[in-house]
Amino acid sequence: MSDAIVLRADRWVDIVAGKVRSPAVIVVEGNRIVAVNPTAPPPAATEVDLGDVTLLPGLMDMELNLLIGGPGGPEGLPNPMHGVQDDPVYRTLRATVNARATLLAGFTTVRNLGLMVKTGGYMLDVALARAIDQGWLEGPRIIPAGHAVTPYGGHLDPTVFQRLAPGIMPLSVAEGIANGVDEVRTCVRYQIRHGAKVIKVSASGGVMSHSTAPGSQQYSNQEFEAITDEAHRAGIRVAAHAVGDSAVQACIRAGVDCIEHGFLATAESIQMMVDHGTFLVSTTYLTEAMAIERAAPELRKKAAEVFPRAQAMLPKAIAAGVKIACGTDAPAIPHGQNARELVALVDRGMTPIQALRAATVTSAELIQMDGELGRLAAGYLADIIAVPGDPSEDITTTRDVRFVMKEGRIHKHG
Repeated sequence: MSDAIVLRADRWVDIVAGKVRSPAVIVVEGNRIVAVNPTAPPPAATEVDLGDVTLLPGLMDMELNLLIGGPGGPEGLPNPMHGVQDDPVYRTLRATVNARATLLAGFTTVRNLGLMVKTGGYMLDVALARAIDQGWLEGPRIIPAGHAVTPYGGHLDPTVFQRLAPGIMPLSVAEGIANGVDEVRTCVRYQIRHGAKVIKVSASGGVMSHSTAPGSQQYSNQEFEAITDEAHRAGIRVAAHAVGDSAVQACIRAGVDCIEHGFLATAESIQMMVDHGTFLVSTTYLTEAMAIERAAPELRKKAAEVFPRAQAMLPKAIAAGVKIACGTDAPAIPHGQNARELVALVDRGMTPIQALRAATVTSAELIQMDGELGRLAAGYLADIIAVPGDPSEDITTTRDVRFVMKEGRIHKHG
């Protein structure tokens, strides 16, 4: 008897052509798609008729953190005391819940961008990714960053989220606190040695930390160059939290592969992204929906200044042709509501097909898995989801995922 699965539906999205085609007959064997609309499906295959839905490649979220937010704390912002109250075991167990919510929302691949907690040097996101890959629990494919690389007092130094007194939560270079060229090299090497598949660096101040101003550059040009040099020699890409314009430009010049947020980027910086092929993960939905009412007054003031400028920046980046990949910065928005980012991208000027590409083929290119992920085509991994209606006309249908398959295994049906 054949072990093939034949998925049938009324429609499917040809991401590359930007068209919705009918009908959809997709043949899956093992973990891969072997045929789309073949003349004769294999005999004795298992048939799954999904009916009046549209099939899409599994969606991707290029910026989130499964280790914070979720059950046991307020959504929209991390628990203000999570850094000192949650031990690594509890945090990782909670991450399994967030991972399952993300997968069932139709997001089959994510980048977990930067542990910002004391772990003793243990790589919690690497362990979570391994457990999912081995089938122990349900969750998306995870590209883990290990610990975010940040200077002492930088935006991703967890002590500045809670304004902890000196000595309350000492952190090591292994845990991401690195100052100077030698330390940042050591820190990057540690993350890669223990399983990181991407490096996350804190390049500028942020909005939701008691750190420097959001636009301030937090590493020197020489430190940025050392970080990218270490990562690239190992074949690993670098993603930079960069809100401020000077930090964006410094990162691009240093060869950073992806700018996260880029909220205050000027027209010059946007053009630099185009010229250098630098990706942008704009996390735009959080600028209108982040639950900042629980934040400290000074953080709410920063948000009121930065978020409108961020919303004005993104349409310019879209029009300029920047390679924009989908990312939410969850739990800045709740885990499992990732598709709201696609709706926001359309609100900022993308067509629905462009937004779908941001969450499929562009994200696959960013993680160097184009040819494996992002399309419904023979030879690609069988990450397939189904939504009602026509997402090329109404992007909000991506918020109602009816079916989820990841690498040939059905996780949600009906």
